[in-house]
Amino acid sequence: MPSKTKLKNAAIAAKSAALPKIPNEVIDQFITGPMTGEAVNAASLAFKKALIERAMGAELGYHLGYPAGAAKPDAATNQPQRKRGQARISEFR
Repeated sequence: MPSKTKLKNAAIAAKSAALPKIPNEVIDQFITGPMTGEAVNAASLAFKKALIERAMGAELGYHLGYPAGAAKPDAATNQPQRKRGQARISEFR
């Protein structure tokens, strides 16, 4: 029977294998030479911030019905695209 440590390591390896691969060109933009711990942390925070902002922009575009930063189409209203029966947060306050 495998030990708990081996099972835990196997689970971590399986999760790591499922992660998307980041191209070297993207990594080269963040790494300019030898890095300290603080530099690694700063680069990872910058990458996370950019990733979250991109995801939030896509979410905003979905809700508004047009991409963020684009001119509002005449037919578009600035109402979220909610399903029937979903309540707005403001309806509970």
